[in-house]
Amino acid sequence: MLKTSKNDLSFGLFSFIGQLSPAILVLCLFACNSPYTPKPTGYFKIKLPPKQYQVFNQPGYPYTFEYPVYANVVKDSVFFKDSTENPWWININFPQFNAVIHASYKIIGQYKLDKLLNDAFNMTNKHSSKADFIDDSDVETPNGIHGRFFKVEGDVATANQFFLTDSTKNFFRGALYFDATPNQDSLKPVNDFLVEDMRHLINTFRWK
Repeated sequence: MLKTSKNDLSFGLFSFIGQLSPAILVLCLFACNSPYTPKPTGYFKIKLPPKQYQVFNQPGYPYTFEYPVYANVVKDSVFFKDSTENPWWININFPQFNAVIHASYKIIGQYKLDKLLNDAFNMTNKHSSKADFIDDSDVETPNGIHGRFFKVEGDVATANQFFLTDSTKNFFRGALYFDATPNQDSLKPVNDFLVEDMRHLINTFRWK
């Protein structure tokens, strides 16, 4: 029987390590010099309800439209602590998402159309200091509704706004707000979801 001494085992072990050490050293060097890739920030998954709509068509209001069943419409009676100038201002609340579309209505004649248009653009441009960019596009629906839709990219209080008008009598403006610290990444899934509802509102909007 062949006997192996402790010295022979020690020599063999050191010899084996010696053969591996250059390879291990190379791997360590590559590992240390490899670029660091930070893990993306994670956010809670938000369960989104199915799309279903109902009609807003209250007596006395000069407009009608469709809005989601997971929202509720309430009359807005206060504007910056002052009373609204007419009874047709509304808030479309989305309690599940801590969001609201603030909608105002103005009568052309009491205001010049140019002033209403300039005010709409100026209210959007207030976010320009924090916005990455502002994109606006014309609105024209099969119902003969005209206006403009604004998309503001960046961590801003309201990333989506619009106005609708018949250029002679009616002017309706809406802006989506979240009751949360503006964060474009975390709000994006809900923001995109509610923008679909805003566009549905616009496409079903009618003057009375």
